[in-house]
Amino acid sequence: MRVAWTADGESWRLDFRLDPEDSLTGTVTDGARVLLATNSCAVRLPRPLADVHPDLLALAAWTVVAPYTRRRIAFDRPVSPGVAAAIELGWGIEAGPVGGTPRDGSRLAVSYSGGADSAAVAAILRDAPLVHFQRVSHPRVPNRWAHYRSDVLARLAVATGRELAVVRSDLEFTLAEPRPGYPEHHAVAAGAALLADELDLGGIAFGYEMGSRWLGGGRYLLRYTPDNPMWSATGKWGTLFAAAGLRLVLPVGGVSEATTMRIALGSELREQVRWCLRGDDGGACGTCGKCLYKELIRAAIERRPLDTPITADRPVAAKWQKPPPYGGQEMIEYGCARVPGIESTPFATAARHLGATVESTSWLDRCYPPALEEIPDPWRKQVEDFMAEEVGLMSEDEVRRVESWGAR
Repeated sequence: MRVAWTADGESWRLDFRLDPEDSLTGTVTDGARVLLATNSCAVRLPRPLADVHPDLLALAAWTVVAPYTRRRIAFDRPVSPGVAAAIELGWGIEAGPVGGTPRDGSRLAVSYSGGADSAAVAAILRDAPLVHFQRVSHPRVPNRWAHYRSDVLARLAVATGRELAVVRSDLEFTLAEPRPGYPEHHAVAAGAALLADELDLGGIAFGYEMGSRWLGGGRYLLRYTPDNPMWSATGKWGTLFAAAGLRLVLPVGGVSEATTMRIALGSELREQVRWCLRGDDGGACGTCGKCLYKELIRAAIERRPLDTPITADRPVAAKWQKPPPYGGQEMIEYGCARVPGIESTPFATAARHLGATVESTSWLDRCYPPALEEIPDPWRKQVEDFMAEEVGLMSEDEVRRVESWGAR
């Protein structure tokens, strides 16, 4: 694989050329299969930059081309030995040329999508700048997902009134299958990487919560994942980001989606929270699978009946009509244990199978302490103080609930 960046004002264009041993198909870190559609993309920044550190350019490029690279990657600028070593150690790929010097920064920014999880992070880190990734169309690839309202999400990000950089990119259209999306989940940080020197960033905070970091999310059903290769500080991505002087930080990595929902809706960002990708300026669509899932969580924390037009016979509810395990099962248990009248909702079958109670799911209302230990020193105390004062830490028995998740 050979990659090259060219700058034209605010726009940075990435072109990449596959070597004979590379492939048009690949497997991303979470195990999903992807198919390459095109070999270029662009990242438009809020303003022109004089230059970008080679390690940051390499990091941003790798989030796009990693699934297809088989033996080596040649960057257009020399990278530091640490970045080259991280790619070789994590992926078994020879990276070069090597000869650059490492970089670092002092500030922490929030990768801000506007959903409840990233809004919770922004509420905890009140002084941190926000970097919002906005999907835009690709000049050579048809947009087969026009209902995805990235313009609405960007306007909501602006409405927060926070220090904000909106980064516009067509990199998601490098995928032909399964649909336009991030080649690697970390590609959402491509713009933050390019801006890192200008913003003096030493870290980027993501909204990945306990389910995604420690309980496998939808990727590894019912499995405790301390070695999660995507989001652990010592995993291959965490190691690479650190080598580029832009550490991965998960401020809500120790709490559940119920807690991030509670934090977000109790914050000054409440009116800008939007997890639905299909809704317009009037609000969320209310009819997609994600709206149904998030409504279960919101109804649970508000202890009220489910408010949805979705019925059990709708395709978006089909997974809940089958026996477990489920992706995000901890939150299905949490919701089923707390929503009044759950037996009359699309989650009725799941509720019967799970048999969850408020007591059996109470551990999801507190913070898993090892997640705080992963947060780098410059920003750990602020998060620790928030969790201690606003959430509370798990008991030893509750810690064991996390660490035995999925054990039979």
